[in-house]
Amino acid sequence: MRLLVLTPVWVWLCGLVALPACVLAAIALATPADAIPPFTLGVGLDSLAATVLDPFYRDALLGSLRVAALASGLCLLLGYPMALAIARSAPHRQPLLLTLVMLPFWTGFLLRIAAWTQLLRDDGWINAALLAVGATDAPFVLLHTDFAMLVGIVYAYLPFMVLPLQARLSRADPLLEQAAADLGAGPWRRFATITLPLSLPGVVAGLVLVFVPVTGEYVIPEMLGGPGSPMLGRAIWEEFFDNHDWPLAASLSLVLLALLLAPAMLLRRAR
Repeated sequence: MRLLVLTPVWVWLCGLVALPACVLAAIALATPADAIPPFTLGVGLDSLAATVLDPFYRDALLGSLRVAALASGLCLLLGYPMALAIARSAPHRQPLLLTLVMLPFWTGFLLRIAAWTQLLRDDGWINAALLAVGATDAPFVLLHTDFAMLVGIVYAYLPFMVLPLQARLSRADPLLEQAAADLGAGPWRRFATITLPLSLPGVVAGLVLVFVPVTGEYVIPEMLGGPGSPMLGRAIWEEFFDNHDWPLAASLSLVLLALLLAPAMLLRRAR
């Protein structure tokens, strides 16, 4: 019975995780060639070495990690109060509040990001509102900047922080905080000694769920970021589709995959 239950899981993991990773590794070790597909299978380390030695790709990788860390921190700062408010609200209101959090998922991802291009452009709604209230004499350059890219990333991935936090906070025993209040602990002390420690698994889960996909994000930096936005996802796309250097693109993907295994293991440990 145990074998029957685990067999579909192992087939799924081997077919959709292990096998694609092996194909990616084979392409990473290949040699670029003017052919279809544009590589020759073999054992070469030039592409893998370029991911570490070439400053362009090294800076793109470090930039992706930096943007992912900053976006994860902002999502935590914005998402924690939201998750706590939902968890502390009346039970009959929580489904509605959770629906509002998940409402953006009901619209296509590209459409939502495209809407931000209209909001952030020089003649968009945000600059029009600032000009109308007299906050500025000239429109701000918002679109195609690192600021716009960060805004789009936080907007897109904020629900991934709120949902695990809310699930964890909802399971916390309210009697613990009541007991602490009876013993004279103030609101901030109760939060620091009871609420926050109990929610740490949700915090770790939310950070990982945001950090991992943001590190390889391509669409948002391409649509909202500037031409020099340092994101590895854009570098991988350019090598695959513009330069047709599949071994280098596969090598970059493998390096990114190896780096993201650590957060995945941290999430498993937290759970």
